[in-house]
Amino acid sequence: MAANNRRMSGKKGAQVGSGGQRRRGLEGKGPTPPAEMRKGHKKNRVANAKAKQAVRRPVARGRGGKGTSEMVVGRNPVVEALREGVPAVTLYVQQFIDNDERVREALQLVADRGGVHLMEAPRPELDRMTNGLNHQGLVLQVPPYEYAHPEDLANAAYDEGQDPLIVALDGVTDPRNLGAAVRSVSAFGGHGVLVPERRAAGMTAGAWKSSAGTAARTPVARCTNLTRALEAYKKQGIAVVGLAADGEHEIGDLEALGGPVVIVVGSEGKGLSRLVGETCDYRVRIPMPGGAESLNAGVAAGIVLYEAARRRG
Repeated sequence: MAANNRRMSGKKGAQVGSGGQRRRGLEGKGPTPPAEMRKGHKKNRVANAKAKQAVRRPVARGRGGKGTSEMVVGRNPVVEALREGVPAVTLYVQQFIDNDERVREALQLVADRGGVHLMEAPRPELDRMTNGLNHQGLVLQVPPYEYAHPEDLANAAYDEGQDPLIVALDGVTDPRNLGAAVRSVSAFGGHGVLVPERRAAGMTAGAWKSSAGTAARTPVARCTNLTRALEAYKKQGIAVVGLAADGEHEIGDLEALGGPVVIVVGSEGKGLSRLVGETCDYRVRIPMPGGAESLNAGVAAGIVLYEAARRRG
């Protein structure tokens, strides 16, 4: 009888000892992944090739030059960067990743934005790319920022029939302060932010996030020597106003803020460097009756920009 049962094993219906394979085979496997993530699909091969090309592509030099490519690492940082509109080239997703709501949101944000490649990679490859950081299976490649030239900021103002209103940062190394300065310049109708090429914050993902999206419409220029760039502005008739705790003028008394002006903000700890301070036409202070010794660069820039915008009507 047992032999007969074995010979009849091809009959329809579940069999003893099947382990529920038939039932599990009918269960759903979740949504179909995008074509870019399906191994063997043409779009997956194209996305992989483009992603590798983007990583290896040499940095081009424009009028203000370009920054370097950056990696945002970890599920929360990647999702926050995508929410804030930080530019991105490629989202790398670990193979066989534990799919939680942050992973799903990251994939959805990339799909909604368009123009961002999806690339699946094994964990060892992501470990190598991030130098062993805890990437949690998500890595976002941010493209190099294309900086403007210092002349571009003033020219943009003249093209609009306006007096230039520019903020220059001297020795500010925190990208969040750079992003806050960009946000303030945008809020008060300024024409851009100038930063030195060395020993200064650049337009990283952190700066983009702090700018709350305004970096997309407010240019950041970069110069090799801040003192020479300020001298060039002075030759164009643009006043250079430096913020200093011991400044000779208060911001409310300085008429120059109503005309073409570059507002120079130093670091919170050291203030303006000696050469930059000597280059300024005016050194102004912000009265602080509360007794604080200093303000961070983003806050200080916002206060002086407000006064400049008020004088301009």
